[in-house]
Amino acid sequence: MVFWPLSLMLIIHRILVLSVNGSVTDDFSTVYFALRRFHDGVPIYNEVYHHVDPHYLYSPGATLALSPLGLLTDFDSARMWFICLNAAAIVAGLGVLTRMFGYALSSAVYPGAVFFAFLTEAVRNTLVFSNINGVLLLAFAGYLYCLLHERRWAAGLLIGLAILIKPIFAPLLFLPLVKLNWRTVGTGVLVPVIMNVVAWPIVPGAGDYVTRTMPYLGEVRDYANSSLPGIATYYGMPWWQEKFWFFFFAAVVAVGVVVLLRWRYTDPLLWVSTTSGLLLAGVFLLSSLGQMYYSMLLFPLLFTVLLRRSAMHSPVAWIAVYCFLSADVWFSDEWLDLGRAMHYLKPTVGWALIVLTITVAAVVWWWQERDGRAATASEPPTVPAHPIRTPGVPHPDRNRKDDDDRLQTDQ
Repeated sequence: MVFWPLSLMLIIHRILVLSVNGSVTDDFSTVYFALRRFHDGVPIYNEVYHHVDPHYLYSPGATLALSPLGLLTDFDSARMWFICLNAAAIVAGLGVLTRMFGYALSSAVYPGAVFFAFLTEAVRNTLVFSNINGVLLLAFAGYLYCLLHERRWAAGLLIGLAILIKPIFAPLLFLPLVKLNWRTVGTGVLVPVIMNVVAWPIVPGAGDYVTRTMPYLGEVRDYANSSLPGIATYYGMPWWQEKFWFFFFAAVVAVGVVVLLRWRYTDPLLWVSTTSGLLLAGVFLLSSLGQMYYSMLLFPLLFTVLLRRSAMHSPVAWIAVYCFLSADVWFSDEWLDLGRAMHYLKPTVGWALIVLTITVAAVVWWWQERDGRAATASEPPTVPAHPIRTPGVPHPDRNRKDDDDRLQTDQ
């Protein structure tokens, strides 16, 4: 009664006001007109990459998968349908996560999660910029749900499609790999490979993706880029300093991932949600391009706050959440340089903090369990208060009258 009305008003506002108004950043137009060129038989990888406009960066296989969107000939209608689809996918994805964590959709957890999500910068800008991240959140949530419920083919199909659209999901194949779940790993690899093989002779100018687009994807741009390499490029960080922080945080991620393996069988829900969050936050922080609205993919990690044990039980974790999900603008008329730095560094600091928090929490859990086992092993054996009963021999404290009565009854 509290959260659903609030959530409904937020959803309506985000779709009918913010999204309709649009923004200078427009991810939809680039994709839509590229798909229209695909249907018209015109080469699609003809971008001028030294301009700062959004570019079409999807692979030929992803182009083929998204091609039905280009069949809609009216641009405004296609954009509104796409925005509504992503909004619905976000709501559905949060529903999947609610059920995954053991709560009914009729509980306050589901509308509370929707309310919180639609307050974030990630959801707002996904809808305003009109990109596909809402659908990817649903695919990601479905992937985790299928992993936990041993639906291996479905999990592989979902992660394969997600990797096809955005390769940043590829590290998540680590989750089934360490459990030797070859069906999920194989399907997750084959889906993007097969789609690209099928699309290569169909997509006009597919070869340009390798010669022109892929080199651009490897470059670190100095605008709209919150990753560590992007921030280092923007501020002119010395080379040695950038590499030091890069390898430091890469080591932090690696340590956290290894230590969390301890719970892959004993607490799979915690392990899957926390490890996937750690891997994705590491990708956002260390890759050549990290944009703040990617943080929507950390929602499963945030749901672990509902568990008995979670890295999200730390206040530092929620400072990190504020940094990478808050829509607050820190530009200041009084403190120009400080305000600009805080605004640009907000998501970078948030991703760095959440990576550190998860790894420290995992190491502390491991250490506590190690000390607990050591203490138990060093304790002397406990002497029972009563003699141990031998099968078939009556207990010495048993009432003889009860034995006699039972014997008489048997006779």
